Amino acid sequence: MADAAPAAANKRLQMADIARLAGVSVSTVSRALNGSPLINDETRSRIAELARSLNYSINLGAQNLRLQKNQTVAVVVPYDAQSRQHISDPFFLSIVGAIADALTDRGYDMLLSRVDAERLDTAAALYDSGKAIGIVVIGQWRHHDQLNALAARKVPLVVWGGQLPQQLYCSVGGDNVGGGLQATRHLLQQGRKRIVFLGDAALPEVQLRRAGYLQALREAAVAPDPKLELPVPFEIIAARAALDRLCAGRTRFDGVVACSDLLALQAVQAVRAAGRQVPGDVAVVGYDDMPVATYSDPPLTTVHQPVAVAGAELVDALLALLRGERAAPRMLPVHLVVRESAPAGA
Repeated sequence: MADAAPAAANKRLQMADIARLAGVSVSTVSRALNGSPLINDETRSRIAELARSLNYSINLGAQNLRLQKNQTVAVVVPYDAQSRQHISDPFFLSIVGAIADALTDRGYDMLLSRVDAERLDTAAALYDSGKAIGIVVIGQWRHHDQLNALAARKVPLVVWGGQLPQQLYCSVGGDNVGGGLQATRHLLQQGRKRIVFLGDAALPEVQLRRAGYLQALREAAVAPDPKLELPVPFEIIAARAALDRLCAGRTRFDGVVACSDLLALQAVQAVRAAGRQVPGDVAVVGYDDMPVATYSDPPLTTVHQPVAVAGAELVDALLALLRGERAAPRMLPVHLVVRESAPAGA
C-alpha cells in the first residue's frame, strides 16, 4: 500500500505530459484513454500514440470494474467421465484457439473453464457471478436438457454441437449427417461393404454422423451389421482396446468410418498390428481434418470441419444474443478430403 500513492502520482504526471504534448486538457486525455465516445477518432489516436511512446498503460480490469463494463466471454469445455476426452485433444485445442482469435478480433477477452459434463448447469455460475457476459460451451454431451434449462432462464449461451429436436439454445456445428454420409459413401464407392462405425452414438454429434452412415448403407442396399458398430468414447486407450478385440475376432471388415481423426489413427494402428494393410485390406476415414491427418502414415482421408469459421460463428451468435437479437442454430458445411488412407479407386 505504501507504493500506491507514488504510483498514482506518477500516473498523473504521465497523463499531464500526454495532455501537454497533445495540446489538450488532462480530462480529455483521461476520456480518450478510457474509450469515451465524446472524443473524436483523430484525437483519440493521437493520445493513444503518445501514451504508447511514454509507456503509459491502463489497468483494464480496474477500469472495467470502475465503469461497470465487462468484455469477458467464458468458453467452457465440459469434462465427461464416460468419454474421457481430454482438453488436449487436437479438436478442442483448434476450436478454442479459433474462438479466442474471433473474440480478440472483436475486442473481447476469453475465460477458459472446465466443468463436469454431468453438471453443465454449473457453467451458469460464470454468468451469474458477473465474471462473464456470456458463455460458449464446446459440446452438448448427454445433457441437451440442461442446456435447454439454461436457455429458458435467459443465460446468454451458444453451444458447439448438432441441431436437436425441441432445442431452445443456439447451436453452431458442422453438418454431421452430411459428414457421416460423405465418409461412408466414399468407402462404398471404392467397393467396401463391411464398414465399421467408430464412435459413441449416445453423444448428439456422433448420433447424427451415425445417421449419415446408415443412410449411405441404405442407399447402397447394404444391410447394417450391429457387430460393425463400436460405441467407443473419444479416448484412444479405450478405442484401441475395442479395435484390437475386433481385429482378433471373426468379424470381417474392410473399411472404417471414425468420428475423430485420433480414433481413425488408432484404427490404422490396430489394423496394422493385426497384420493387415491400410488401405489395401482396410480403408480408413477420420473426422475433423486436424493437422495430424496430413502428417500421419498414411495421410488420413477425413471429413473437414471449418474450425476457423466455427469460432467466428460461435462468437457472432453470442454477441447477437447479447444485443437482444434472436440467434438461430447454424449448420456449417463439411467436405471430404481424400488422402492415402482411403484413396479414390482403391
